[in-house]
Amino acid sequence: MSPLSTLKSLLAASTAAALLFAAPGASAQNTPGVLKVSAIPDEAPTELQRKFKPLGDYLAKATGLKVEFTPVTDYAASVEGLINKKLDMVWFGGFTFVQANVRSKGQVTPLVQRAEDEKFRSVFVTTNPAIQKLEDLRGKTLSFGSESSTSGHLMPRSFLLGAKINPDTDLKRVSFSGAHDATVAAVAGGKVDAGALNISVWEKLVEANKVDPKTVRVFYTTPGYYDYNWSVRSDMNPALQKKIRDAFLALDASTPQGKEILELQRATKFVPTKAENYKAIEAAARNAGLLK
Repeated sequence: MSPLSTLKSLLAASTAAALLFAAPGASAQNTPGVLKVSAIPDEAPTELQRKFKPLGDYLAKATGLKVEFTPVTDYAASVEGLINKKLDMVWFGGFTFVQANVRSKGQVTPLVQRAEDEKFRSVFVTTNPAIQKLEDLRGKTLSFGSESSTSGHLMPRSFLLGAKINPDTDLKRVSFSGAHDATVAAVAGGKVDAGALNISVWEKLVEANKVDPKTVRVFYTTPGYYDYNWSVRSDMNPALQKKIRDAFLALDASTPQGKEILELQRATKFVPTKAENYKAIEAAARNAGLLK
Protein backbone atom coordinates (compact mmCIF):
# COMPACT_ATOMS: atom_id res chain seq x y z
CA MET A 1 0.00 0.00 0.00
CA SER A 2 1.36 3.46 -0.92
CA PRO A 3 1.94 6.13 1.76
CA LEU A 4 -0.96 8.15 0.27
CA SER A 5 -3.31 5.14 0.44
CA THR A 6 -2.22 4.46 4.01
CA LEU A 7 -2.91 8.09 4.98
CA LYS A 8 -6.35 7.97 3.35
CA SER A 9 -7.16 4.76 5.25
CA LEU A 10 -6.08 6.27 8.57
CA LEU A 11 -8.14 9.42 7.95
CA ALA A 12 -11.19 7.34 7.05
CA ALA A 13 -10.82 5.22 10.18
CA SER A 14 -10.39 8.30 12.37
CA THR A 15 -13.48 9.92 10.87
CA ALA A 16 -15.55 6.76 11.42
CA ALA A 17 -14.40 6.54 15.02
CA ALA A 18 -15.23 10.17 15.64
CA LEU A 19 -18.72 9.71 14.22
CA LEU A 20 -19.24 6.61 16.34
CA PHE A 21 -18.08 7.92 19.70
CA ALA A 22 -18.15 11.71 19.63
CA ALA A 23 -21.90 12.20 19.94
CA PRO A 24 -25.05 10.29 20.83
CA GLY A 25 -26.53 9.70 17.39
CA ALA A 26 -28.31 12.84 16.26
CA SER A 27 -27.06 14.56 19.41
CA ALA A 28 -29.31 16.81 21.42
CA GLN A 29 -29.06 20.34 20.01
CA ASN A 30 -26.05 19.07 18.01
CA THR A 31 -23.70 19.20 21.00
CA PRO A 32 -20.84 16.79 20.25
CA GLY A 33 -19.56 14.72 23.13
CA VAL A 34 -22.50 15.51 25.44
CA LEU A 35 -25.24 13.16 26.62
CA LYS A 36 -28.22 15.27 27.71
CA VAL A 37 -30.34 13.49 30.29
CA SER A 38 -33.53 14.35 32.14
CA ALA A 39 -36.29 12.76 34.21
CA ILE A 40 -39.99 13.26 34.76
CA PRO A 41 -40.36 15.74 37.66
CA ASP A 42 -42.16 13.39 40.04
CA GLU A 43 -40.08 14.72 42.93
CA ALA A 44 -38.45 18.05 43.79
CA PRO A 45 -35.76 19.15 41.28
CA THR A 46 -33.06 19.19 43.97
CA GLU A 47 -33.90 15.59 44.90
CA LEU A 48 -33.76 14.48 41.27
CA GLN A 49 -30.36 16.13 40.86
CA ARG A 50 -29.05 14.50 44.04
CA LYS A 51 -30.23 11.05 42.96
CA PHE A 52 -28.74 11.38 39.47
CA LYS A 53 -25.26 12.78 40.24
CA PRO A 54 -23.46 9.46 41.01
CA LEU A 55 -25.26 7.75 38.12
CA GLY A 56 -24.29 10.58 35.77
CA ASP A 57 -20.63 10.31 36.76
CA TYR A 58 -20.78 6.54 36.22
CA LEU A 59 -22.37 6.88 32.76
CA ALA A 60 -19.82 9.53 31.77
CA LYS A 61 -16.99 7.12 32.51
CA ALA A 62 -18.77 4.24 30.75
CA THR A 63 -19.52 6.21 27.57
CA GLY A 64 -16.66 8.68 27.39
CA LEU A 65 -19.21 11.49 27.08
CA LYS A 66 -19.96 14.49 29.25
CA VAL A 67 -23.29 13.75 30.94
CA GLU A 68 -25.53 16.74 31.65
CA PHE A 69 -28.72 16.46 33.71
CA THR A 70 -31.35 18.97 32.60
CA PRO A 71 -34.43 19.33 34.85
CA VAL A 72 -37.77 19.88 33.10
CA THR A 73 -40.75 21.84 34.35
CA ASP A 74 -43.40 19.17 33.83
CA TYR A 75 -44.03 15.68 32.47
CA ALA A 76 -44.98 16.97 29.02
CA ALA A 77 -41.63 18.76 28.72
CA SER A 78 -39.77 15.47 29.21
CA VAL A 79 -41.73 13.93 26.33
CA GLU A 80 -41.26 16.91 24.01
CA GLY A 81 -37.59 17.24 24.94
CA LEU A 82 -36.80 13.72 23.75
CA ILE A 83 -38.99 13.89 20.63
CA ASN A 84 -37.57 17.29 19.59
CA LYS A 85 -33.97 16.12 20.15
CA LYS A 86 -33.25 18.52 22.98
CA LEU A 87 -32.63 15.48 25.18
CA ASP A 88 -30.87 12.17 24.51
CA MET A 89 -32.14 10.03 27.38
CA VAL A 90 -35.03 10.37 29.84
CA TRP A 91 -36.23 8.58 32.98
CA PHE A 92 -39.87 8.05 32.03
CA GLY A 93 -42.83 6.66 33.88
CA GLY A 94 -44.75 3.99 31.96
CA PHE A 95 -47.38 6.47 30.77
CA THR A 96 -44.90 9.17 29.70
CA PHE A 97 -42.98 6.49 27.77
CA VAL A 98 -46.22 5.53 26.02
CA GLN A 99 -46.96 9.19 25.26
CA ALA A 100 -43.46 9.71 23.84
CA ASN A 101 -43.62 6.51 21.81
CA VAL A 102 -47.04 7.35 20.35
CA ARG A 103 -46.12 10.99 19.65
CA SER A 104 -42.89 9.95 17.91
CA LYS A 105 -44.53 7.09 15.97
CA GLY A 106 -42.35 4.48 17.63
CA GLN A 107 -39.07 6.41 17.59
CA VAL A 108 -38.34 5.98 21.31
CA THR A 109 -36.41 2.98 22.64
CA PRO A 110 -36.72 1.86 26.28
CA LEU A 111 -33.32 0.49 27.35
CA VAL A 112 -33.61 -0.67 30.95
CA GLN A 113 -35.90 -0.64 33.95
CA ARG A 114 -35.39 -1.49 37.59
CA ALA A 115 -36.30 -5.03 38.55
CA GLU A 116 -38.91 -3.38 40.79
CA ASP A 117 -40.58 -1.79 37.76
CA GLU A 118 -41.75 -5.16 36.45
CA LYS A 119 -44.35 -5.19 39.23
CA PHE A 120 -44.63 -1.59 40.37
CA ARG A 121 -47.50 -0.48 42.61
CA SER A 122 -49.36 2.62 43.74
CA VAL A 123 -50.78 3.36 47.17
CA PHE A 124 -53.81 5.33 48.28
CA VAL A 125 -53.31 7.23 51.56
CA THR A 126 -55.58 9.12 53.95
CA THR A 127 -55.89 10.56 57.45
CA ASN A 128 -59.65 9.91 57.55
CA PRO A 129 -60.56 6.88 59.73
CA ALA A 130 -63.81 6.45 57.79
CA ILE A 131 -61.88 5.62 54.61
CA GLN A 132 -60.89 1.94 54.60
CA LYS A 133 -61.34 0.92 50.95
CA LEU A 134 -61.66 2.48 47.49
CA GLU A 135 -65.45 2.48 47.66
CA ASP A 136 -65.26 4.76 50.72
CA LEU A 137 -63.91 7.54 48.50
CA ARG A 138 -67.36 8.29 47.08
CA GLY A 139 -68.22 11.90 47.85
CA LYS A 140 -64.68 12.61 49.13
CA THR A 141 -61.83 14.76 47.81
CA LEU A 142 -58.79 13.10 46.23
CA SER A 143 -55.41 14.28 44.98
CA PHE A 144 -53.51 12.60 42.18
CA GLY A 145 -49.92 13.61 41.31
CA SER A 146 -49.26 14.87 37.80
CA GLU A 147 -51.89 14.28 35.13
CA SER A 148 -49.25 12.42 33.09
CA SER A 149 -48.04 10.28 35.99
CA THR A 150 -48.41 6.51 35.62
CA SER A 151 -48.27 5.67 39.31
CA GLY A 152 -49.73 8.95 40.56
CA HIS A 153 -52.71 9.19 38.21
CA LEU A 154 -53.21 6.77 35.31
CA MET A 155 -53.03 3.47 37.19
CA PRO A 156 -54.80 4.72 40.35
CA ARG A 157 -57.57 6.06 38.08
CA SER A 158 -57.67 2.73 36.25
CA PHE A 159 -58.09 0.78 39.52
CA LEU A 160 -60.77 3.22 40.70
CA LEU A 161 -62.68 2.65 37.47
CA GLY A 162 -62.24 -1.10 38.03
CA ALA A 163 -63.90 -0.64 41.43
CA LYS A 164 -66.85 1.08 39.66
CA ILE A 165 -65.80 4.52 40.87
CA ASN A 166 -65.54 7.29 38.30
CA PRO A 167 -63.28 9.97 39.83
CA ASP A 168 -64.88 12.70 37.71
CA THR A 169 -68.46 11.97 38.80
CA ASP A 170 -68.37 9.96 42.03
CA LEU A 171 -65.89 12.08 43.99
CA LYS A 172 -66.55 15.51 45.46
CA ARG A 173 -63.39 16.95 43.95
CA VAL A 174 -60.25 15.72 42.17
CA SER A 175 -57.04 17.75 42.19
CA PHE A 176 -53.49 17.31 40.88
CA SER A 177 -50.57 18.06 43.17
CA GLY A 178 -47.91 17.77 40.47
CA ALA A 179 -45.64 15.36 42.38
CA HIS A 180 -45.86 12.34 44.69
CA ASP A 181 -44.38 14.06 47.75
CA ALA A 182 -46.74 17.00 47.21
CA THR A 183 -49.69 14.57 47.25
CA VAL A 184 -48.65 13.28 50.68
CA ALA A 185 -48.28 16.87 51.91
CA ALA A 186 -51.79 17.69 50.68
CA VAL A 187 -53.23 14.70 52.56
CA ALA A 188 -51.24 15.38 55.72
CA GLY A 189 -52.25 19.05 55.63
CA GLY A 190 -55.95 18.23 55.35
CA LYS A 191 -56.34 19.78 51.91
CA VAL A 192 -57.82 16.54 50.57
CA ASP A 193 -59.37 13.43 52.10
CA ALA A 194 -57.05 11.04 50.26
CA GLY A 195 -54.26 10.84 47.72
CA ALA A 196 -52.65 8.39 45.30
CA LEU A 197 -48.92 8.10 44.76
CA ASN A 198 -46.22 5.61 43.88
CA ILE A 199 -45.14 3.14 46.52
CA SER A 200 -41.43 3.91 46.10
CA VAL A 201 -41.78 7.58 47.10
CA TRP A 202 -44.14 6.63 49.93
CA GLU A 203 -41.65 4.16 51.38
CA LYS A 204 -38.82 6.70 51.04
CA LEU A 205 -40.81 9.38 52.88
CA VAL A 206 -41.62 6.93 55.68
CA GLU A 207 -37.99 5.79 55.98
CA ALA A 208 -36.82 9.41 56.13
CA ASN A 209 -39.39 10.20 58.85
CA LYS A 210 -40.95 12.85 56.62
CA VAL A 211 -44.39 11.37 57.16
CA ASP A 212 -45.94 9.58 60.13
CA PRO A 213 -47.59 6.38 58.81
CA LYS A 214 -49.81 6.30 61.91
CA THR A 215 -51.33 9.63 60.90
CA VAL A 216 -51.18 9.34 57.11
CA ARG A 217 -51.85 5.68 56.39
CA VAL A 218 -52.11 3.44 53.35
CA PHE A 219 -55.60 2.03 52.91
CA TYR A 220 -55.20 0.46 49.47
CA THR A 221 -52.25 -0.89 47.47
CA THR A 222 -52.77 -1.65 43.80
CA PRO A 223 -51.78 -4.85 42.01
CA GLY A 224 -48.44 -4.70 40.16
CA TYR A 225 -47.86 -3.22 36.71
CA TYR A 226 -44.89 -2.19 34.52
CA ASP A 227 -43.70 1.35 35.18
CA TYR A 228 -40.50 3.40 34.97
CA ASN A 229 -37.71 3.00 32.42
CA TRP A 230 -34.71 4.79 30.95
CA SER A 231 -35.47 5.58 27.31
CA VAL A 232 -33.46 7.04 24.44
CA ARG A 233 -34.31 8.25 20.97
CA SER A 234 -34.25 5.39 18.49
CA ASP A 235 -31.85 7.34 16.23
CA MET A 236 -29.13 7.20 18.88
CA ASN A 237 -26.05 5.35 17.65
CA PRO A 238 -26.59 1.62 18.37
CA ALA A 239 -23.06 1.32 19.77
CA LEU A 240 -23.80 4.07 22.29
CA GLN A 241 -27.16 2.52 23.18
CA LYS A 242 -25.33 -0.72 23.96
CA LYS A 243 -22.74 1.07 26.11
CA ILE A 244 -25.47 2.73 28.16
CA ARG A 245 -27.53 -0.45 28.52
CA ASP A 246 -24.48 -2.51 29.47
CA ALA A 247 -23.45 0.09 32.05
CA PHE A 248 -26.85 -0.12 33.77
CA LEU A 249 -26.86 -3.92 33.67
CA ALA A 250 -23.36 -4.03 35.17
CA LEU A 251 -24.38 -2.12 38.31
CA ASP A 252 -23.75 -4.43 41.26
CA ALA A 253 -24.84 -3.77 44.83
CA SER A 254 -21.79 -5.67 46.11
CA THR A 255 -19.50 -2.82 44.99
CA PRO A 256 -19.42 0.56 46.80
CA GLN A 257 -20.26 2.51 43.64
CA GLY A 258 -22.99 0.12 42.56
CA LYS A 259 -24.50 0.11 46.04
CA GLU A 260 -24.66 3.92 46.17
CA ILE A 261 -26.22 4.27 42.72
CA LEU A 262 -28.74 1.47 43.18
CA GLU A 263 -29.82 2.74 46.60
CA LEU A 264 -30.37 6.25 45.23
CA GLN A 265 -32.37 4.79 42.36
CA ARG A 266 -34.26 2.57 44.82
CA ALA A 267 -33.33 -0.47 42.76
CA THR A 268 -31.92 -3.92 43.50
CA LYS A 269 -30.69 -4.09 39.91
CA PHE A 270 -31.50 -2.94 36.38
CA VAL A 271 -32.88 -5.32 33.76
CA PRO A 272 -33.49 -4.99 29.98
CA THR A 273 -36.93 -3.85 28.91
CA LYS A 274 -38.89 -3.43 25.67
CA ALA A 275 -41.75 -1.37 24.30
CA GLU A 276 -44.13 -4.36 24.37
CA ASN A 277 -44.01 -4.34 28.19
CA TYR A 278 -46.02 -1.10 28.17
CA LYS A 279 -48.95 -2.22 26.00
CA ALA A 280 -51.13 -2.64 29.12
CA ILE A 281 -50.30 0.92 30.19
CA GLU A 282 -51.27 2.16 26.72
CA ALA A 283 -54.55 0.23 26.88
CA ALA A 284 -55.32 1.63 30.35
CA ALA A 285 -54.60 5.16 29.11
CA ARG A 286 -56.88 4.79 26.12
CA ASN A 287 -59.61 3.23 28.27
CA ALA A 288 -59.41 6.14 30.72
CA GLY A 289 -59.56 8.65 27.85
CA LEU A 290 -56.08 10.01 28.68
CA LEU A 291 -54.42 9.11 25.38
CA LYS A 292 -55.78 10.63 22.22
